[in-house]
Amino acid sequence: MKFSVFQVSRRGGREKNEDRMGYSYTRESGLFVLADGMGGHPEGEVAAQLALQTVSALYQKQARPVVKDVPEFLSASLMSAHHQIIRYASEKGMLDTPRTTLVAAIVQGKSATWVHCGDSRLYVVRQGELLTRTRDHSYLEQQSSSGVVSTDHINRNILFTCLGSPTKPVFDITGPVPLQQGDKILLCSDGLWGNLTEEEIVSHLSTQTVSQAVPDLVETALRNGGERSDNVTVIALEWETPDAFESTRGVSTDSISDGVFASTIQAGVLDGVVEDLDDAAIERSIAEINEAIRKSAARKS
Repeated sequence: MKFSVFQVSRRGGREKNEDRMGYSYTRESGLFVLADGMGGHPEGEVAAQLALQTVSALYQKQARPVVKDVPEFLSASLMSAHHQIIRYASEKGMLDTPRTTLVAAIVQGKSATWVHCGDSRLYVVRQGELLTRTRDHSYLEQQSSSGVVSTDHINRNILFTCLGSPTKPVFDITGPVPLQQGDKILLCSDGLWGNLTEEEIVSHLSTQTVSQAVPDLVETALRNGGERSDNVTVIALEWETPDAFESTRGVSTDSISDGVFASTIQAGVLDGVVEDLDDAAIERSIAEINEAIRKSAARKS
């Protein structure tokens, strides 16, 4: 398996960067993950990091060297990440839970499958054209997809689901999508797509290698966003293109033995990451957090 990959995260006009991204791979499989910690709630960067570490830890456990049931893995790992965030909030006695979006893709064999929750996106570009992209879990995208035209302004940042919320996350799984040589897959936070047109993203990916396109896209998004730009985070890969592989960002797994696992995602922080809380324990944690919020609001009123 060969691919070229490039990732970058830049803080915009925000106080801190709550985005996180990374990738892991074995001899025959690759995992690419991006999370955008949500503002308006505490410790968004913690939620994003917990999400990445949980998915990566579960991938390391199950990719031997491939994940046997990719859709099931993506579904289970997303829910495990959600549970880890809820448990973290409960153990810290937090009045509100950290929250994050998540988009994750697994590439193995000759296909890609991905899951997303929130408005962090995945784009697939083939031969100069957009093959597909994820649809945001936002009220704006929901209205647009249904063909409803409203005169009311809807903030694109308002999501109806995420990881870490008191309600069960809504998520979509796509794939497996067969890949062709030269296909490019881009995962990004809304700081990128919110400041660029779809045509700009596709054009850059179509005319440049990922190591050239990603920095250009990020810089353009930051420039367009101005002083109050959101953080911009991107990870992109190009599938089995010899010319692209010759760049310094090329990865070949041909020489990796079956038992080897490589990752750019920090690990070792989560205890018992592969031992999820049962549903009853999760519900108790959520109830405790909601009760704390209710009591705090009652004291203030």
